Amino acid sequence: MPRIHDITRTITPDVAEWPGDTRFSQTWVSRMEQGDSVNVTALTLSPHTGTHADAPLHYNSAGLAIGELPLAVFIGPATVVEIDTRDAVTQAHLAGVALGSIERLLIKTPASLRPTERWDEAFAFLAPETAALLGESGVRLFGTDAPSVDPMHSKTLDAHHTLDRYNVFILESLALADVPPGNYELIALPLKLTVDGSPIRAILRTLK
Repeated sequence: MPRIHDITRTITPDVAEWPGDTRFSQTWVSRMEQGDSVNVTALTLSPHTGTHADAPLHYNSAGLAIGELPLAVFIGPATVVEIDTRDAVTQAHLAGVALGSIERLLIKTPASLRPTERWDEAFAFLAPETAALLGESGVRLFGTDAPSVDPMHSKTLDAHHTLDRYNVFILESLALADVPPGNYELIALPLKLTVDGSPIRAILRTLK
């Protein structure tokens, strides 16, 4: 029987957001305990809150919005690789990985151990040449448990732009702490929005 791993971080008012981004909040619009016929909540959040997908529009004003991206890339075979670094992921880290046979690569790093409510600016990120290697190898989607594929203080976003040149789509802030390295089926659909990203409910399903 296939097993499902939920690799989504729970969104609560305590979730740590990227410094300077919009904090998540929730308020009640109507409540049954106050005499209303239904419970309805209003949410305020960044599309990059918690586990999310980046759209090219996030780092390219002429790029596609999240709702325009092909859904097929967010569903299908995926490989989880564990890399023990809080710094640049280099080509050497992936030397033993058969990238040519991987469509969706997810990396598990120490960032998966970070509590959702705590921000940590020391996280693994893609060296630009590694991002290029992924694209050249035919990877269609790259996912990370870190909050970004670039270092926190980057202004040029080299990894984002390099992945974009190869049409490699991006998932960030995955929760992979309980997921062993290996091959899975990924389902990680973004919302159909006309903006620069979207929270996702991401799962990995074992193949047997």
